[in-house]
Amino acid sequence: MNLSLSAVTKDYDTTRAVDTVTLETLAGVGVLVLIGPSGGGKSTLLRLIGGLEPPTSGQITWDGEPLGSGEQELRNFRLRNGFLFQNFNLFPHLSAIQNVTLPLEKVHGQDQDQARSRAEKVLTHFGLQKHAEKMPTQLSGGQQQRVGLARAMAHEPKLLLLDEPTSALDPEMKAEVLDVIDTLRQDGQRIILTTHEMGFAKRAGDQVAFLAEGQLLGTDQASAFFDHPPTPEIEQFLSRVMKW
Repeated sequence: MNLSLSAVTKDYDTTRAVDTVTLETLAGVGVLVLIGPSGGGKSTLLRLIGGLEPPTSGQITWDGEPLGSGEQELRNFRLRNGFLFQNFNLFPHLSAIQNVTLPLEKVHGQDQDQARSRAEKVLTHFGLQKHAEKMPTQLSGGQQQRVGLARAMAHEPKLLLLDEPTSALDPEMKAEVLDVIDTLRQDGQRIILTTHEMGFAKRAGDQVAFLAEGQLLGTDQASAFFDHPPTPEIEQFLSRVMKW
C-alpha cells in the first residue's frame, strides 16, 4: 500500500473534523488501522482516503498519483474500492444475494448471469451459501455484516475500507466478522479500517495511526506502536481501553 497524505484538512461549516493530517504508509504495509477516541476524526479521514468526499485542503496521493477533487475523478476512484460501514447498510427489501448482485449490475456493468455467478461465489467464500435467498431481517447481525463484506468484495476491489465493522455486534458475532477480515488480510487484500478492537488492531494491522480531535498524534508499525506508544497521550489511551 502506497498512501500519502499531506496537510489534509476537512471542515464542515465551522467544525474542523480533520486537522492538517500528514501521513505516509510504511514500506510493506497491507493493513492500515486508524484508532483513537470517538469523535476524533477517524471515520472522516477514512471517507477522504476512500474518495467518498474531497478534503477542504491538502493532498491525498495513491501509488504516486494525486487523488483528484472533481466528482467524476472521485467516482472513478471509488469504483476501484470496496466499502463497509458499521450499520450494515443492506437493502432491507432485497435478499442477501440480491444485495450483492445489484451493485455488480448497476454500478459495475455486469449482466445478470455474470453478477449472479460472482455473487454465489463470494457468498460461498464467506460461508453464506445457505443464506443467499434470505432477507436481511432473517439474518443475524454477524451474517448481515458478512453479506456487507461479500458485497464490498464482489467486484474484487484494490482497496477495502472498513469503518468500525464490528461496533454494532455482540461479542460472538464480533469475533465471527473479525475472523473473516483476518482471512482477507492473509489473502493479501489491502485494507484500511477504523476500530476500537485494540487486540485485533495489534494482531492484524501492519501500521497503526492514532487520531484525536482531528489530528494525527502518532503512527508506527503495529507491534512497536502498542509495545512502545509514541506519546504519553497515546499511552494513556491504550492503558484505559486495553485494561479489560
